[in-house]
Amino acid sequence: MTKQDAFTREDLLRCSRGELFGPGNAQLPAPNMLMVDRITHISEEGGKYGKGELVAELDITPDLWFFACHFEGDPVMPGCLGLDAMWQLVGFFLGWQGLPGRGRALGSGEVKFFGQVLPTAKKITYNIHIKRVLKGKLNMAIADGSVAVDGREIYTAEGLRVGVFTSTDNF
Repeated sequence: MTKQDAFTREDLLRCSRGELFGPGNAQLPAPNMLMVDRITHISEEGGKYGKGELVAELDITPDLWFFACHFEGDPVMPGCLGLDAMWQLVGFFLGWQGLPGRGRALGSGEVKFFGQVLPTAKKITYNIHIKRVLKGKLNMAIADGSVAVDGREIYTAEGLRVGVFTSTDNF
């Protein structure tokens, strides 16, 4: 059976409600914290390391919630939201792979911000390159990612780590 290799906004909303990968498994956050409108490509192969990749997008409009509060008179998307989007996508990859459990961000290596997202932007593109997937007692993915706005790379993150846990009671 061939896995779905792209996902619409409605697919991602189903994932946020726990309907895509099943109860107790990986979910994306619901709006407003859902930082992705669509996944245009997902694969277990390819990417910089040949172990999988995702490409996803977020449409930017001046009325997005964070522009009104970050910062008043100087609106800019918080960089932490772009970082969170990359973690969201790594967790989605684990669910898409069929690994059971709830996703949790576990950290990252070096993160660099060298640009910004303003209300005048049109589209963010996320690129995730899977470096390693651990399957066993701990199910976890390690990836590198980048965020581009209107085709210009503005953030990078190395060593993004996300795990899926069948119990988060003692997390």
